[in-house]
Amino acid sequence: MGAAEKLDETFIALADPTRRKVIELLRKKPQRAGDLAAAFDMVPPAMSRHLRVLRTTGLVEESGLPGDARVRVYRLRAEPFSELRSWLDEIEAFWTDQLSAFKAHAEQAQPRPARKTAAPRVPAKRAQPAAPRRRQNQGGSR
Repeated sequence: MGAAEKLDETFIALADPTRRKVIELLRKKPQRAGDLAAAFDMVPPAMSRHLRVLRTTGLVEESGLPGDARVRVYRLRAEPFSELRSWLDEIEAFWTDQLSAFKAHAEQAQPRPARKTAAPRVPAKRAQPAAPRRRQNQGGSR
């Protein structure tokens, strides 16, 4: 799987709010699957599905307790988070460069002189239409 695909899988896994909360709990300390399920008031099979997604994307790893193969303890793995941080750093550097260039451009731009505002236009008075002329009789009377 390439770096882009791994990053996509990481985002997909972290898109679920329950899985993000599991990550938050595991940041504090490794935890047993049963304890994670209890923290969310969730049945173990439901938590198991979330943990499987986190495990297959490499965000967490599981290990057994010595002497009890039934108990699974989950802990965070640093590598996927480092890859995510690297990608975010690249995006942040891009936007920092873009905003710095924009700032430099804005600071160098000469301010335009203020436009003079014209007095409000008063509509010209319209001439009243002339009264119709009477035809004059040209010749005789009627």
